[in-house]
Amino acid sequence: MRLFFIFFCLSLLVSCTPSDNQDKQKSAGLNKNEIVFVTHNGPTTYYVNGDNQFSGIEYDLATMFIKDYAPEYQIKFLLVNSISDVIPTLLKGKANIAAANLTITPLRQQLVQFAKPYQETQQQLIYNNEIDDKPKDLASISDKKIVVPAGTSFAERLAQIQEKEPSLRWQALKQTNSEVLLDQVANGVSDLTVADSHLVAMMQNYYPNLAIGLPLGKPESIAWALPKNADPKLVKKVNAFIDKIHKDGTLRNLIDRYYGSSKRLNTQDITNFLKLTNTLLPKYTHIFKQAQELTGIDWRLLAAVSYRESHWDTYNTSPTNVRGLMMLTESTADLMGVTDRLDPKQSIPAGAKYILKMRDIIPDRIVEPDRTYLALASYNIGYAHVEDARVLAKRLKLNPDSWADVKKTLVMLTDPEYYSTAKYGYASGGAPVIFVESIRSYQRILERYQPSHNPDLDRYKIARID
Repeated sequence: MRLFFIFFCLSLLVSCTPSDNQDKQKSAGLNKNEIVFVTHNGPTTYYVNGDNQFSGIEYDLATMFIKDYAPEYQIKFLLVNSISDVIPTLLKGKANIAAANLTITPLRQQLVQFAKPYQETQQQLIYNNEIDDKPKDLASISDKKIVVPAGTSFAERLAQIQEKEPSLRWQALKQTNSEVLLDQVANGVSDLTVADSHLVAMMQNYYPNLAIGLPLGKPESIAWALPKNADPKLVKKVNAFIDKIHKDGTLRNLIDRYYGSSKRLNTQDITNFLKLTNTLLPKYTHIFKQAQELTGIDWRLLAAVSYRESHWDTYNTSPTNVRGLMMLTESTADLMGVTDRLDPKQSIPAGAKYILKMRDIIPDRIVEPDRTYLALASYNIGYAHVEDARVLAKRLKLNPDSWADVKKTLVMLTDPEYYSTAKYGYASGGAPVIFVESIRSYQRILERYQPSHNPDLDRYKIARID
């Protein structure tokens, strides 16, 4: 397998020499007025979200790059069937840049040049903890078979490991991806797979029986790839772009947007949530959808807020007399015209309108999804404390308009060093952070399993939470 993999890579090198690649770029019809990004469909790259809009960290990075560093070019995305098709497509001259969650590996470096990395990840061996025990080492799984997508860094790593562990059994499958194989492991179709840590953390929110067996090798860097003979000016622009988003916090904010909440929930949280989505949630789904029609807020976000507040128990009452599905205080209920907080038909629309009210207080310059994150934090702890955290963020030279930075300063409001100078003083700032991050995870799960409702409704359009 190792020799075959090396032979495959070398054959690509031979068939795509620099001069040959230039000819292929011309014959492939690359337009000199556009930059083509080759990628594949998936949660870590490029997809259509619940609002029928393009999304994904690679999509966002590519569009930012064109806007800030190459505005004279049109952007084009070329989707291929799997990650194994990405580098061959680049080498055939059909694209200028590969933006496809590619890790930097020695064999890939023989084929392409990588830009500066923008993310770190760790390969992990994944098993189903409802079926198998955690593997002690690689020798203990000789009776199991590992499946990975062909053409990936996982196949390269396993080929290297197999030289030292000849009993290791693994297979590289064509026309598949890590998300599909993780699904198969979760459903008992496959024994084991290998996947990147950031995707595993995300998928564990959908399948709580996916467990990490062993890390494989050292952490790896993710970066864009370009042909060896790419225009040096383009390479320089790409690297300048990566440097800029590292320094100004844009990259940190993006990574938080897509992966920041992935590890918030534990296995029991997810198991209970999935159970109640099939038992309790259907009783209230139509009311959440009516609230969406009233406010424009995605019903799955409202359901996520309600679950975090009350676990969809309409009679839930806290020691401080916060009550109902949306756990409204007496003052909030009075403000929103609610006469019975235990009535879902009153509490759900009132909670939705109150979230909208909080969102409208947030400064107009703050864009989604940070605007909604800050509104949810305000819903939990009050806008005054959120504003204190934003002021503190600015004082500490962080971005007061970024949830990724404000959630850091919110938790600092428990420290006398910081809250003594805050306008509204002490705040239990960790609570709204946990609140928002949990809701982000719950909404992701609902978006995977529950259909959208009136996705084109834009009376008060609020972007989905990523």
